[in-house]
Amino acid sequence: MAPLFRDWLRALGPVRTALCALVLVLLALLGPWLADQGEGSFDSAALDALHERIPPAFGQVLLGVYQVSGVHVTAVLVLAVLCFLALKRYWPELICLVAGTGGILVLVDRLLKPWFDRARPGQSLLELSGRSFPSGHAAGSVVFYFLSCTLLAAHYPRLRKPLFALASAWVALVWLSTLYCRAHWPTDLLAGAAIGYVWLSFCLAGFTVWERQQRSSSPS
Repeated sequence: MAPLFRDWLRALGPVRTALCALVLVLLALLGPWLADQGEGSFDSAALDALHERIPPAFGQVLLGVYQVSGVHVTAVLVLAVLCFLALKRYWPELICLVAGTGGILVLVDRLLKPWFDRARPGQSLLELSGRSFPSGHAAGSVVFYFLSCTLLAAHYPRLRKPLFALASAWVALVWLSTLYCRAHWPTDLLAGAAIGYVWLSFCLAGFTVWERQQRSSSPS
């Protein structure tokens, strides 16, 4: 177990290890304080300012983006990517994506949201349930889109730049729609994105270790 852990840390690298540790420490220290912030806070002022600056026509587009990026539609997209990986017999990539997307849902929705128990912003444009901190939209989008891009780009290197460009643009649009709809506070998104980065790093490091072990154990 110890050698495996050392291999995983080595695959993670010193920079990502330090960043992940920093995120976890900040979450533990600042999370409870952020969870107590609500109306009248910096988060509230930022949401009001954003809403005032977005034209109503673009706001309707953002409203549609948020609805499209919801759980049910995203589940169809996840299933489509998994089916593609299965058809191509990319079994390690499929397992990695299942662990990544499933793990972040459990981590955010089952553990962190009930623990921090932060209420959503008032005056939301949609009927929403559940708690607010951290944002599952932010965490899930970071893990699913960038993990999918990384795994697919390894097999299709020419698609690396367009895949990551499209994923980055879509994720940014989803986050903007989340704020416009007042589904989350800005700090919910920041925390969700940071947690998504940590989980994405863990998954990619584990995938790297698994691949190295497979290569070393396969007959030459």
